[in-house]
Amino acid sequence: MTDWTVDRVVHFERGAFLKDGVSHFGFRDRAGRLLALEHQRHLFALVSPDGAVEWTAGAEPFHESAPHVTVDLSFPIYADVLPDGAVLVSDFDDAQLWRLDPSHLRTTLFVDGRALGMRDMGNCVVDAAGQVWVNEVTGCRVWRFDPEGRPVLTLGDGTPGFAAGRVRFDDARFSWIYDIRPAPDGRVFVLDSRNFALRAISPEERLVETLATGFGSEPAARFDGPISLAVDETGTAYVGDRWNHVVRVVAPGREIETIPGLTLPAISSMDYHAGELFVPTDLEDGSGDLVVLRRG
Repeated sequence: MTDWTVDRVVHFERGAFLKDGVSHFGFRDRAGRLLALEHQRHLFALVSPDGAVEWTAGAEPFHESAPHVTVDLSFPIYADVLPDGAVLVSDFDDAQLWRLDPSHLRTTLFVDGRALGMRDMGNCVVDAAGQVWVNEVTGCRVWRFDPEGRPVLTLGDGTPGFAAGRVRFDDARFSWIYDIRPAPDGRVFVLDSRNFALRAISPEERLVETLATGFGSEPAARFDGPISLAVDETGTAYVGDRWNHVVRVVAPGREIETIPGLTLPAISSMDYHAGELFVPTDLEDGSGDLVVLRRG
């Protein structure tokens, strides 16, 4: 396994949003910009690679020098960028997906999940074709929307279930999906958390494949609270094993490994970009650390 070292640890006090050019929770887009989120304060900001805040979004302006897009977010959980440059932000509590157009300081409801029967809304990831993939956490379904926000595919029937191996789309079932991420080969990785499994959706084959499960007898093969996922340019997946306090590595064709020498508080949503793995951790007082690992 590739060696990972702790490059830096950024500590966020309660109420802090950006520090040292990073956010506690955030995701990098293809241009290296930071899509920064604050769940409890319902805030979003787009941050350039040099650390400048390009614009913000939320119910009220919160950064004095940046343009602001007004949108009533309720627990924003993930963000990604459409091919036309607009930003999508998923809203967990209201099961809504917002399209933010900073050039016109305008917001549009891209997907109304409640109208579709969604219980909540987790991630919103945009694939190479501009299709948008969304997961329901407790609703146990994965949705695909076209670039205009129209639903074109639903996997799962809304009830928890599991089938190991490779299953057809019609037979796919999940149990509490906490994270999804696009893989470089066109698949979409799914962290099927209550099934303690990492799975992959293959759109061309119309199959769902199980890549790793947590039912092994060896400690390195177990998951306990897997709720965060990141994927690098090789298709290697990194799973935040929340209650085991470690990061698991699932490389193509290899056994589950653990990044050595790393024991963390409860791990939240991770991100990977350009050889760095960003691992935010929770602390009970509302503050937390962002641990940045560098591949060496």
